[in-house]
Amino acid sequence: MRAAVLGLPVGHSLSPVLHSAAYAALGLEGWHYDAHECDEAGLAGFVAGRGPEWAGLSLTMPLKRVALDVAREVSPLAAATGAANTLVLRDGRRYADNTDVAGVVAALRGAGAAPGGRAVVLGAGGTAQATLAALPALGIHDVAVLVRSRSRTGGLDAAAKRLGVAPSVSDALTDPARTGAELAAADVVVSTLPSGAADAFTGVRAGAVLLDVVYAPWPTAFAAAAEAAGARVVSGLEMLLHQAVAQVELMTGRTPPVAAMRDALDAADAARV
Repeated sequence: MRAAVLGLPVGHSLSPVLHSAAYAALGLEGWHYDAHECDEAGLAGFVAGRGPEWAGLSLTMPLKRVALDVAREVSPLAAATGAANTLVLRDGRRYADNTDVAGVVAALRGAGAAPGGRAVVLGAGGTAQATLAALPALGIHDVAVLVRSRSRTGGLDAAAKRLGVAPSVSDALTDPARTGAELAAADVVVSTLPSGAADAFTGVRAGAVLLDVVYAPWPTAFAAAAEAAGARVVSGLEMLLHQAVAQVELMTGRTPPVAAMRDALDAADAARV
């Protein structure tokens, strides 16, 4: 059986490490997982060319939205968030799902995020939309989303409506002082911004939980400042691990070996330093 991660670029992906470790721990001989560069225009053709030996695909940027158009079945969660990071092909299916939500939930819960309180999300892309679905699962309903341009949040606004949530959305990211004030009032912070984009921001308070989805290079300036202030900080590696755990279960039908996957991820991350 075969599976792969698709995206552009995709050479940096640690998904092959995670999935290959799972196959080895599960004794799935003959299963292989690799990486292929693919853009939005090429996804439909790539999927159409897969044979019965394909179990599924992990999808990263820029494929998470177009995956919904390629699928024949879409999970309610993927439909609501407007993005899919997983296509299950096993048994002739083209089933789209979003395991990023499970990744955010597990990362925040593991860092000690508690029900109630206020969450601040930085950014409005696909991971921010997955975060809007994850926060209610943790019992967090008071949510502010900070962006640079309010005119570019159509996807986020539509996802929020489908999810039945009502975050406040503002262009506070254009002003570090406004952003700092928002961060200082937050119990949970999730930065979905690319590497370097949050470097100028400070204000995350002691005792708050910060998930910065960046994991290389680590720590980011934003994460380091928050940790120095006494926040509980977790990197995107934790989200990456748990979204892959959910993918392995979807693609293999087996209970994922979380410990083996974590060990392999930690070793691969250490080797990149």
